[in-house]
Amino acid sequence: MNSGNVPTHLLVAARSGFLTSLKMPDMPWTRIANTINMDAKSIDLVDLGGAPMPTQSKGGGVAQDFVEKTLTIKPLDWEIITWISYNAVMDDQTGTLENRVRSAGTNFQKHLNNRVFQTLNGGDGSTYGLCYDGQYFFDTDHVDKGAHYSTNQSNANTSALSLDNFTTVNVAAQLYVDDQGEYVNYSPNLLVVPPALEYTAAQICNNPTAYDTANREANPFSGRFNYIVSPQLDTTAWFLVDEAEPTKPLIVAMREQPNLQDSWFDRSAADGGRYYFKFYARYNVFYGDWRLATQGNT
Repeated sequence: MNSGNVPTHLLVAARSGFLTSLKMPDMPWTRIANTINMDAKSIDLVDLGGAPMPTQSKGGGVAQDFVEKTLTIKPLDWEIITWISYNAVMDDQTGTLENRVRSAGTNFQKHLNNRVFQTLNGGDGSTYGLCYDGQYFFDTDHVDKGAHYSTNQSNANTSALSLDNFTTVNVAAQLYVDDQGEYVNYSPNLLVVPPALEYTAAQICNNPTAYDTANREANPFSGRFNYIVSPQLDTTAWFLVDEAEPTKPLIVAMREQPNLQDSWFDRSAADGGRYYFKFYARYNVFYGDWRLATQGNT
């Protein structure tokens, strides 16, 4: 959409600069969230859960059922509006436009990254929604409706990050069962921490010996775990995530990729008027399988 009052070379610069700025590989959020491209304003995600395990055949056959799960996802609307003055264009200062446009595209990526880690951090409440089972994402009372187990499961802990507490939470994270009551055999391998806990995370993941004891016994986690640091987390928060699984604990629902949606010229603005550019996107972040992420502390 173009009002017809914005010079073509500025539109080309806006689109090309914007697209270039989007090429930011290896954003941290991709390690803990999958992207689902939506083809409607709202869709229902359906999962059949764990498959039934073999039973001894005694003739006649006994049919076993799946446990269906459903999560409705809807995008949110996001926008960035930027401008450059007519005088700046006439003075051959269009590099200002290019820089603004590039930063706009970068900031969409930064915003999505922030949103993912804010959602992870807020998983012990309802600010960013609930898990598919109606509980907080990090909760002590997870249970799948119709599941073949009766004891509620917990992926929420309140222990400060240390080698001993890491050991305890890591063990708990490997004992989840699916809706059939069978161990899922997930094995967390990614520690997510705020800047305040980066030193401790590095010791746990990289130091071959126990950093917090005089005996300096072997650290079995060294080289087996990676860690990432996010300033969006609370200062005491830390999480264990199974990064190796094809599905991730969080879901990015993408309805419309960031794009140059509109442009116009305001003749009444200062400096000879202003050329405006509106960038727009539709996406949101949701909680997936709670078993793929375990909260060490809030």
